[in-house]
Amino acid sequence: MNGLKIFVDESLSETEGGFQVFYSRRSDGPIYRWSYEHLPMQWRVSRVHASDFPSRNLCLSKWKRVPDLLQKTMTEHYQE
Repeated sequence: MNGLKIFVDESLSETEGGFQVFYSRRSDGPIYRWSYEHLPMQWRVSRVHASDFPSRNLCLSKWKRVPDLLQKTMTEHYQE
């Protein structure tokens, strides 16, 4: 997935459902927030307005740190 960047907020250890919250952005596209919902046990995505994007607190995350189910969900979301 060309141009995809994954971010996490390392300073807050922001979690939902026991998983870290992730943010993604592809090239200059929209920003998405990914959080885990314990029931129905799936990743929920919501679009983040640029003014609400906490960019100063975020750092890049490696793809291998993203949970397997979220990797699959993101891949489906960003399919061209």
